[in-house]
Amino acid sequence: MVLSSLLAGLALAFRAWDSHPFFACRMSRQPCSLLYNLQASDALLYSNLISEDLMPIVSLENVSKSYGQGRSTHHALSEINLSVEKGVIQGIIGFSGAGKSTLLRCISRLERPDSGRVVIEGSDLAHLSGHELRIARRKIGVVFQQFHLLRSRTVAANIALPLEIDGQEQVLVDARVKELLQWFGLEDKAAAYPSQLSGGQRQRVALARALAARPAVLLSDEPTSALDTETTASVLELLRKVRDELNVTVLLITHELDAVRSICDRVAVLDRGQIVEEGPVEEVLLQPKSEASRRLLGDTMQIGRVAEYLGGKSDHAHSVFLELQLLGASATEPLLSDLARVLDVKITILRAEIGKLNRSAYGFLLVEVTGERGVQEQAKRMLIERGAVVTVIDPWSVAVQGRGL
Repeated sequence: MVLSSLLAGLALAFRAWDSHPFFACRMSRQPCSLLYNLQASDALLYSNLISEDLMPIVSLENVSKSYGQGRSTHHALSEINLSVEKGVIQGIIGFSGAGKSTLLRCISRLERPDSGRVVIEGSDLAHLSGHELRIARRKIGVVFQQFHLLRSRTVAANIALPLEIDGQEQVLVDARVKELLQWFGLEDKAAAYPSQLSGGQRQRVALARALAARPAVLLSDEPTSALDTETTASVLELLRKVRDELNVTVLLITHELDAVRSICDRVAVLDRGQIVEEGPVEEVLLQPKSEASRRLLGDTMQIGRVAEYLGGKSDHAHSVFLELQLLGASATEPLLSDLARVLDVKITILRAEIGKLNRSAYGFLLVEVTGERGVQEQAKRMLIERGAVVTVIDPWSVAVQGRGL
């Protein structure tokens, strides 16, 4: 009796909770138009909670930047719009000269944009100056491509620098430096100088210094340039750890696809000062929509060269050529062997590429499926049902026209 009464009471409470204007709005993820029914103080509190939850941590709104005047004007950035949610690793990729470095300087307010807004945790850095700007910039940590460590300072002193500039008490500075040295595994290097460190160690010191003031956002400029493969992997994993364990949103600015593939959740493609494509990394890198994205990716499968060793088109009259894109579970399943076992078809793998996007396996395959037309259609349907993105291609046409993935 007591248990049934308790359960009934809980059910009523949850129904009342769910029908409350604040929670109804939260569930719908829409601005709450019913807040006027609440008490004024409650309405302000709930409104702030909703705004904080829905507001991106980084918002670039029509950001533009030019250099020079008249005919010599160079438009480095043209109306950049980008929103980054809290806890995301956002890649920004582009060729040299695309505007990546200028964008980094505008976000960090090393330079003021000509127009637009740069909003970090609700503060528009583009329109702040003096003391207000210095306070707002504490929300951002920056790791530059060349690290910019002070050669005359030890590792510990380099990490302490932003805290000393901020005027923090020495006891607090020492405690924070010790904490970061331990977190980055640099305790035995505290008294060393930058010239005595490896490239990976200097990268760790630069990261520790950027995080010393506990920023909400970390800007990392070309973090893996000039590093060997093993060190590159460890640095990228460290950036993921910064996001996961320190709750820092990361903007990774790079020209290296492998860095984006390894850790980014989303990626924006920058070309000639404009963002031409942005979305989940799997979507942009597997199914690029812009010409700039396709140029960045290149023809990794070299489909245009397949016709060179296939011979004449008439020799493959009973075949269909399929490009398969696989992601996640479908990339690790024996799809083709299952296909050959179930259907009366011959399958020839012409090209293949496998790898990882963030933490998901992916694969590109170019296969020739030989068999009766009806069986070919069955094979396509079976592949689609198993999660593959299937595209029928003509290698001979590709060889003539050229093609980018």
